[in-house]
Amino acid sequence: MELGILLRLLMAHLLGDFLFQPQSWVKAKESKKEKAPQMYYHVLVITLITYVFLWDWSKWYIPLIVMVSHLAIDIWKSYRPNSFIYFLFDQLLHLAIIFLIWIAVYFNSYLITTWVIKYLNSSHFWTLVLSYYLVIGPLGIAIGKATEKWQKEAGMNAGGLSKAGMWIGRCERVLILTFIISNQYTALGFLMAAKSILRFGDKDDREQKKTEYILVGTLISFSSAAIVGVIVNYIMKA
Repeated sequence: MELGILLRLLMAHLLGDFLFQPQSWVKAKESKKEKAPQMYYHVLVITLITYVFLWDWSKWYIPLIVMVSHLAIDIWKSYRPNSFIYFLFDQLLHLAIIFLIWIAVYFNSYLITTWVIKYLNSSHFWTLVLSYYLVIGPLGIAIGKATEKWQKEAGMNAGGLSKAGMWIGRCERVLILTFIISNQYTALGFLMAAKSILRFGDKDDREQKKTEYILVGTLISFSSAAIVGVIVNYIMKA
């Protein structure tokens, strides 16, 4: 029951902040700040949806807290640059308020303490944490060092999006590890097929070197993440 309430509050936020907020309202809030009527239309929509999804008329103060906190966060956000970092921080603040309301009103503190202690003492939990950290951080650095010579030879530093390769590698290793841990080998095959779309250049020697570099880096990334996934499965089944 308590978890269902949290999920409904989260759904109300996501609907109100995205589906039921036209782009014109977003632009008006960015330009006119707290003077924009759309700022208050949006907060009213959020409040009404929260009240409906909560479905507990006696807890009227919950939509009220959501309304006041959402308005304060949106006004603060309107004075910040329109960047991904501030968008992410804005959403985290909204979600944190919802989570704190849920804990304060509905959740049993003894249960959450028991749950946290249980996972912190679980070897499976720490195996997963270590494995995901390994594929996101150290493995990427090791692969970069191993392919550094080919990177310079292929001229990969001459163009391309800044750090795009690093993030592509991190995402693919996380996906591979997740697929192997969850035994979704069919999805792993689709991912490998999608990466194999890269093909060798026909005439340009520089393009061929870039393609070869990408393919080598991809295979090393796939192999290392797959090995980590197999080891994790073995440890968790032992």
